[in-house]
Amino acid sequence: MGHNADTDVNFQGTRTSHDIDVLVTFKHIGFDVTWIVECKCWNTPVNKLHVLALRTMVSDVGADRGIIIAESGFQSGAIEAAHLTNIQVTSLKDLQSQVSQDVFELRLRILNERISKLNCLYYDMPKAKRIEVGLRQDTGAPSYSGGVIILFCQDLFSAAFLNKFPIYPLNFGHSLGVPIPDLIQNKEELQTFVTPIIDDLEKRLESLRSTIS
Repeated sequence: MGHNADTDVNFQGTRTSHDIDVLVTFKHIGFDVTWIVECKCWNTPVNKLHVLALRTMVSDVGADRGIIIAESGFQSGAIEAAHLTNIQVTSLKDLQSQVSQDVFELRLRILNERISKLNCLYYDMPKAKRIEVGLRQDTGAPSYSGGVIILFCQDLFSAAFLNKFPIYPLNFGHSLGVPIPDLIQNKEELQTFVTPIIDDLEKRLESLRSTIS
């Protein structure tokens, strides 16, 4: 999700120190946010006492939220103890399901930022040089083109950020020299498709910059 996450942290609270499975920190609209995550890969459901213990820890540390991830579920008392508090009880599968779209949205925005940087690097280079090193075709010659790849990815990201799924990549009329799927149904599929294409262009440009420098 783009947050900082440290594991097996010993954190000093107001009254005592605490051993924390995962300490999550990030900024939201300018404010520092802290989550404490306890991981319970147990054979039995988590009971009420563990929820109450996490509530105490969250209060002592001054965290904004406490999360217990348990693969064997929770006793009814534990669920009741977490109700209407800043404690969330969940499983890894449920948590992944809840945040999956946010995660893929974030990953696409990171890929979009990478494309924007590559666009600057690409067009900072004279056209003749781009043709010479194989980053673009000469007029009318079918071959690799970094410019086409950048434009294609920008078109895909624009459609994705407007949630225009399914996306039909072939309708954009770009020829990449790599297989293009008939349709892309969601952000996960889009990420899977464009990541290796962007990685490849990045490597080509970085390799060229290293040679020039």
